[in-house]
Amino acid sequence: MKHNQLETTSINQLWILYGDIASTLAKKIEDEIDRLQDRLDKLDRKLALPASQRRPYPKVFPKFQNPQRPSETWSGRGKQPHWVSDLLQGGSSMDDIRISQTLEAAS
Repeated sequence: MKHNQLETTSINQLWILYGDIASTLAKKIEDEIDRLQDRLDKLDRKLALPASQRRPYPKVFPKFQNPQRPSETWSGRGKQPHWVSDLLQGGSSMDDIRISQTLEAAS
């Protein structure tokens, strides 16, 4: 419908047209939501690996120990703990806080 046709159309006919448009839009939106949900479900199935297919991760032992607080250890992986950066800024080296091989094997 063109703009000049809308101006000459009665109010009742415009309300009927409005209802038709609203219901058509609602149906199209529901169909699009269903289509997108199906795609998400397919992606989830492809990405989810059963636990039996996951790569086994070896146990990571601590390699560094805080001399002031021996209960604080770090494996050398991930973000460096504050106590490590504090010791390094204080002049210590990584070798100073490294756990010896004999202690590592005993853990």
